[in-house]
Amino acid sequence: MAAPTATTTAVAVIRDWRGWPSVISTLWRSSLRFRTLTITLLLTSTAILITCVTMALVIQNDLFESRKTEALEDAARAVNLAQVTLDSAALGDEPAALQELWDSVQADLRRYSTAEGFAGIRMNDDPDAVALNGFSAGLSANIISTGLSNRVVQFDDRQSWQSVGLDVAGRVVPGIIVGQQLQVPEAGSFQLYFAYDLADADNTLTFVQRTLWIAGIGLVAIVAAISFIVLRTVSTPIVEAAETSARLASGDLAVRIDVHGEDEIATLGRSFNAMADSIESQIKELGELSLVQQRFVSDVSHELRTPLTTIRLAADMLNDQRGEFDPTTARTTELLHTQVQRFETLLSDLLEISRYDAGSVQLELEATSLAHLAEDIIEQMQPLADGRGTELRLVAPGGYSPVDMDPRRVRRVLRNLIGNAIEHGEGRPVVVTVDSNQHAVAAGVRDFGLGMDPADAERVFDRFWRADPSRQRTIGGTGLGLSIALGDATLHGGSLAVWSELGVGTNFVLTLPRRGDASEGPSPIPTEPQDSLSEIGDATQPIHLADIPAELFDRGSIE
Repeated sequence: MAAPTATTTAVAVIRDWRGWPSVISTLWRSSLRFRTLTITLLLTSTAILITCVTMALVIQNDLFESRKTEALEDAARAVNLAQVTLDSAALGDEPAALQELWDSVQADLRRYSTAEGFAGIRMNDDPDAVALNGFSAGLSANIISTGLSNRVVQFDDRQSWQSVGLDVAGRVVPGIIVGQQLQVPEAGSFQLYFAYDLADADNTLTFVQRTLWIAGIGLVAIVAAISFIVLRTVSTPIVEAAETSARLASGDLAVRIDVHGEDEIATLGRSFNAMADSIESQIKELGELSLVQQRFVSDVSHELRTPLTTIRLAADMLNDQRGEFDPTTARTTELLHTQVQRFETLLSDLLEISRYDAGSVQLELEATSLAHLAEDIIEQMQPLADGRGTELRLVAPGGYSPVDMDPRRVRRVLRNLIGNAIEHGEGRPVVVTVDSNQHAVAAGVRDFGLGMDPADAERVFDRFWRADPSRQRTIGGTGLGLSIALGDATLHGGSLAVWSELGVGTNFVLTLPRRGDASEGPSPIPTEPQDSLSEIGDATQPIHLADIPAELFDRGSIE
């Protein structure tokens, strides 16, 4: 099926001539073979064109010069013989003898010259000279230009010539007219003109030029064929290497280049295969180490849970009885209780991370309203916000219709984002926005605290990374919360994006698709906020879902 499909595509491309520029541009960018062949053909065609034109001009000039020289020599020989005949003749006193001599000279001119036409024109009207008429045989005086006539009259001992078009058998052919003076005794000077047909030279030139062009086109075709064969021989291994490297980059570690011969291409192939072997072995080694690391983290976390449970129970009992202890012991008991809770949270996060690394995380989907879920999280986080002097505000123009999601994981994401916003919001309001469109639902958590620079914002989802290690943490996070939140968002087919600016604040946007494995189109909430805190004002006062009519919670009623 591949061959007919390729043929059909090629025919469609040929017929759609409007798309040729884009096709050629694509081939030029993507195909080394096409680019090299095109450059070779253009340079070769230019060189052959210049060579053919130069040779045609040189041959044309040589042919013309050769035929001109023959015409001048032929005309000079005929005029010299006629002049000798006139000078050696004994005329006597009879006028008829001069006429007979003039007629014989005309006959000699036809016999001695190979010209196609002749003409003789008397130059003066001396009343004392014998009256002899001019003659014309195959050459009309009308095609003799004034310039040629003036040159013949001016120079009595030199030939003059001019290129003209001669009418031969009803068609105009290239020719040349040669003019020279002839001295006739007792009659004065005559202008003699000889017309020579250069059609044979023109036919020869046409044949030569046609031969040159055919040879040039043939040379271009031969060069194109040779270039294609050479390029195919050289580029085929390169194309195979490129395809092999692409497959290797896509994860097919077992792919290798077929090596033949001992040349440079073969050396390149062997080097590539050696590199691929090294990469495969290192990736396998790293994969094994990663599995060992994941297993170690998982095993250690599981093993620590049992003693940690015992420690937590003991810490809870001590914490419940701290009122009976002295102040120092009571404070130590509180610290122990707090750190045990943090240690338990860290173990839970490590177990969750190990599940993500092992690819064993499964979603428990339920139809859930993201707006309702955000309202619940805000109510849960309200005591913490009050303790920090932070006002929590909710803006929910959308997101009420239920969407399939894992509510436990989404709650964990929102709880982590709101907790971080309270932690780093510097006591300023925290705005939680919920909205939706036809493709997705989204929740944004924005604070107006210190913010981060772009370099820190790029690393904010890294494990155990903190933008400011010296900043005191009052909530007691593990450094894995945002990394787990990103994993939860990705597991839903959504995204978790961040925008932050120093001195302005930070905005996290969680986007979940309504259906399918990945969201389509833009998020309902822009990552970079458009409004400042002063512009938000009272529009972000908390709303209560209990005040909203129940029919709005029906699936699909509010988008």
